[in-house]
Amino acid sequence: GPYLLQHADNPVDWYPWGEEALEKARREDKPIFLSIGYSACHWCHVMEHESFEDEEIARILNEHFVPIKVDREERPDIDQIYMAAVQAMTGHGGWPLSVFLTPEGIPFYGGTYYPPTRRFGMPSFREVLLAVLDAWRHRREEITRAGRRLIEAIDQGVASRLAQEGDLDQEALHTAFRRMRESFDATYGGWDGAPKFPQPMTLEFLLRYAISAGEDQARAMALQTLEAMARGGIYDQIGGGFHRYSVDERWVVPHFEKMLYDNAQLARLYLHAWLISGDPLYRAVAEETLDYVLREMRDPSGGFYSSQDADSEGEEGKFYLWTFDEVRAVLGEEAAAFARVYGVTEHGNFEGKTIITFQGTWEERAALEEARRRLFQARARRVPPERDDKVLASWNGLMLAALAEAARALGRPDYREAAEANASFLLGAMRREDGRLWHTWRAGVAKVNGYLDDYTHCVEGLLELYQTTFDPRWYTAAVELMEVVLSRFRAPVGFYDTGDDHEALVVRPRDLQDNALPSGNAMAAFVLLRLAGLAMEQRYLDLAYESLVAVRPLLMQYPLGFGQWLIALDYALAPPREVAILGDLAAADAQALLQVCREGYRPHQLVAAGRPEVEAGQVPLLQQRGQVDGRATAYVCVNFACLPPVTDPSALRALLMGEPRGKASTRG
Repeated sequence: GPYLLQHADNPVDWYPWGEEALEKARREDKPIFLSIGYSACHWCHVMEHESFEDEEIARILNEHFVPIKVDREERPDIDQIYMAAVQAMTGHGGWPLSVFLTPEGIPFYGGTYYPPTRRFGMPSFREVLLAVLDAWRHRREEITRAGRRLIEAIDQGVASRLAQEGDLDQEALHTAFRRMRESFDATYGGWDGAPKFPQPMTLEFLLRYAISAGEDQARAMALQTLEAMARGGIYDQIGGGFHRYSVDERWVVPHFEKMLYDNAQLARLYLHAWLISGDPLYRAVAEETLDYVLREMRDPSGGFYSSQDADSEGEEGKFYLWTFDEVRAVLGEEAAAFARVYGVTEHGNFEGKTIITFQGTWEERAALEEARRRLFQARARRVPPERDDKVLASWNGLMLAALAEAARALGRPDYREAAEANASFLLGAMRREDGRLWHTWRAGVAKVNGYLDDYTHCVEGLLELYQTTFDPRWYTAAVELMEVVLSRFRAPVGFYDTGDDHEALVVRPRDLQDNALPSGNAMAAFVLLRLAGLAMEQRYLDLAYESLVAVRPLLMQYPLGFGQWLIALDYALAPPREVAILGDLAAADAQALLQVCREGYRPHQLVAAGRPEVEAGQVPLLQQRGQVDGRATAYVCVNFACLPPVTDPSALRALLMGEPRGKASTRG
């Protein structure tokens, strides 16, 4: 991929991770230097220029080590194992990740960025290399033994954190919410001071919890944060889409890279905020973010690219920054009004230039739409940031879900077409003959066996697309992918991140925590709960429950690290309503019933629809149900029990609104 290509001209003789490099290390009895990064990573570029382009350092690496370069987005399994090792050894991690391994892959020393000369109280990279060589030659037994113990600890770490038994109850959700409230930044929204990350799963949980528990404070916390981010520099006010995170606590100065997974999750979150609140700012941000992805991150094949760099022309953020003079040159008379609403000043807010933030009213924003368009066109003539054009199945599944849901909520046929093209691409170019997924695709070539989250995130996308188009092939594909997970990824509780025929690594990874993306295990629980309703499958429910019980103590203790798990638990306890609509979907009576299902934000609802004689064969929820008096008919089911059918939209609305759950309701 692009990240490895960036290093093709280094004097370091890099190997990709694989049998050839490992065999060379064994044959020549040399330690491995493993460097892991990704193409939008700023300090990865710095270390490359300072150290990997240095002839003397390259000579040491080539002569005494087997240097291996890994793109963490292509090989999350390798990244996860060795990141855990470095965190255990040093107490912190990050990228670039620099790890020294025995030829068997056992890690014995590591860190992140190393400078070319001593500074920041850190040894120089050259000193580190010589010290590691010395240890390898003179204390090999000792370092290898320590490395083995570390690997065993990592392997047992996951298992030891799981609860053996327990029950699912509201208390876990209430406790998680209280913890979130305690660490919430009531001034600027969000958590954790600076740097501040968007935390989309946490915010999504708050919106869902606000509905299921009738908790107004959860809603207020989420909307305050979403508004602050929509007004800040973390949001690209000119071109749409979100940057990775905010360097300050006020969301003003971003780290300028843009990632597909952030934009997929945030577009969907802002759509939900609009459905809940009716505030047009949230709708605008959702649409501008999706439009940005379709405009700049879409491959002609239908797949979506991974990321855009923070830097252009070697300077961070250069593409996105403005001086007052540049704005005046483009807008003329209108520049003063724009500058007032968007915070552009002579002295700027970032190294003499301005990161544009939105400080006005919705009406002022609407009035300046044309001004923003002209600035966008002027900006388009600048040198753009580099793009990482590999396509990852898991990230694409998240994008698919966002586009499919937005298509039906906003009535956007262009989103629907993009979603269908993406699903066809994922199930075509990224799926093997035997039904297994590939993890990564670039320029027509797919490779690396799919990981757990490739399957689960694609299933989530397909479930949303099914509910937008009601074409049963998307439902069928979701079930097929989930069946691969059940047969190939099962762990004693939950799932491994790699299939049972994946390349053997020093441990078989199993990650529970939700980081920037939902973990495969959390998403597996969530989609199993949703699929259970359409497939009427008790075993799907049982598996999801087993996982949720096991992680329940972690959810309460570290709610910010388990956002997708909390979403799954909230869904399990809601209890969800499954709706079957039978009729001719093109006809007015069926459309009227579907319209009721799409009112407001209904996160605890799942809809199947079709003609009784045709589609019912494929989606079990639709089976053995007829129309009443030849009219389009809706059945609402809760806990596998279905209420009497209704044909009148207002009767359906009454069944779907229902009461928020009380403290006592459980579902088993």
